[in-house]
Amino acid sequence: MDAVQVRAIAPKILRIPPQIAFSSRLRCRKGTLPLSIRRLYSVEPPSPPQKPYYITTPIFYVNAAPHVGHLYTVVLADILKRWQVLKGRRAILCSGTDEHGMKVEKAARKEGQEVRAFCDQNVQHFRRLLEKANVSNDHFIRTSDPDHRFAVQHFWLMLNERGYIYESKHEGWYSISDETFYPASQVHMTLDPSTGRKFMASMETGTEVEWTSERNYHFRLSEFKDRLLEYYRANPTFIVPDSRMQDVVQAVSLGLEDLSISRPSERLSWGIPVPNDESQTIYVWLDALINYITKANYPFQIPGQEDAAGWPADCQVIGKDIVRFHAIYWPAFLMALDLAPPKQLLSHAHWTMSRRKMAKSVGNVVNPFFAIDRFGVDVMRYYLALDGGIQDDSDYENAFIVNRYKKGLQGGLGNLVSRVMRGTGWDVRQAVSQSTTGELLPHLGASAEAHRTLLMELPELAAKKMEDLQPGLALREIMNAVYMTNTYMQLHSPWEKDIGEEAQHQIIYLCAESLRICGILLQPYMPEKAGRLLDMIGVAPEARSFENALLGSDLDYGTPTVSLGKGTKGVLFPSIVED
Repeated sequence: MDAVQVRAIAPKILRIPPQIAFSSRLRCRKGTLPLSIRRLYSVEPPSPPQKPYYITTPIFYVNAAPHVGHLYTVVLADILKRWQVLKGRRAILCSGTDEHGMKVEKAARKEGQEVRAFCDQNVQHFRRLLEKANVSNDHFIRTSDPDHRFAVQHFWLMLNERGYIYESKHEGWYSISDETFYPASQVHMTLDPSTGRKFMASMETGTEVEWTSERNYHFRLSEFKDRLLEYYRANPTFIVPDSRMQDVVQAVSLGLEDLSISRPSERLSWGIPVPNDESQTIYVWLDALINYITKANYPFQIPGQEDAAGWPADCQVIGKDIVRFHAIYWPAFLMALDLAPPKQLLSHAHWTMSRRKMAKSVGNVVNPFFAIDRFGVDVMRYYLALDGGIQDDSDYENAFIVNRYKKGLQGGLGNLVSRVMRGTGWDVRQAVSQSTTGELLPHLGASAEAHRTLLMELPELAAKKMEDLQPGLALREIMNAVYMTNTYMQLHSPWEKDIGEEAQHQIIYLCAESLRICGILLQPYMPEKAGRLLDMIGVAPEARSFENALLGSDLDYGTPTVSLGKGTKGVLFPSIVED
């Protein structure tokens, strides 16, 4: 008799009610029950629920319209979030807008608008971008929101209470565009080639700086050198890619200067006032960084359940130009209040055009709304994930999008589903129901065994790339399986009349399994197209999770739940119009 059977009948044998039989303090007239019996019926306390996967994008300045760089950032974050959901974990994605600072104030003045009205108008462009890009964000934060203002001022008071803030005169080179001070060692004289004007600029970003001297508040950043270096050593994958991790370690190793964290209100009035001193406005980057914990319920976390809303963030997606703020200043601010830093930063590279940095002044900024309208949302998500750079910048070109579409989507995935599901010499449902993942027919050769192995290994290969925060490499693994399946199908030619029914079934089954597995894994990248693909091959909605992406795990599909159409009608990826 096994333990399950004993557990079922023991209440009757012992003549005790079931609700008592499962108590951890079982007693009888002669005392405590034997240890073996108590262990059998003891109820383990429930394990605490898993922390939600928390992922963030930067919050975007509202001084200008969104561009393709913003689209890339939010798509990367959304893919990573959807991947976690695919794996069965609750996930939270936070995005939003950064509405304070001199840059926004100046842009509003230029438009002849009151600053709040200017922000209310421009924030809609970023909300629309997330909706247009099919981004599944759970939060959208504005730094002008009342709950954020409260969180920032509370954070300031806690820093001050712990002695990390002091007032002092500050002199240095300030960039309005970057909203930060630069030391003399990080600025140089440069020339504007279009006008011939000479000006001082940041060596890091190329933006113009101006000499500023003022009294303001400072944060004792210099005290956090050792703690930051210790954190980096304990978390060697804190920043992806590793080259930027090494840059940060080197910069911190050379020493840190205390950081100016306020501006005189007479110079910057559009922001959050310093508590108890309205002559000063809180530094825009301190204000902005706190947004990530505002939506994680700071400072109202329930004791013992501080991570219930997601913090610490599992991944913060940022551009490479703001690594310093997120990898040095942000962890230091958090450490000062004994709050956990984010677990990882994914710092991606930029998009260029003709190898030149995109800039409004040059006229080479890509409008993401136009791009989505022309190519479709899933095509743009696919292209950005596939070609977008993490380590190195990527060049954007409409011709590249058309090329990736024709090769990967129309000629690869779309062609495969049409060949399998529209084939007239076989029945996919019958092939699925009559095939197994057991021994393959010997005459199908090593290629069939190799293809089965490819499909068995694909989910974990993709998962490993995702774990490494390399969604582009994971996508390449998935698309490689698509290409290999087209090759496999061509090699074995299931349409040949003398192929034999059993062999034909096995060929079609492996091809259908390729579509099913790849379709499941492509859902985070192309939610709509991948969903339609799975409809076309008849995969039930409840059989589309990561655990279902296992060879042979679904024998119930094969009958389309949508019309497949004929000719060009109903194809997954129709022809695209070129320039």
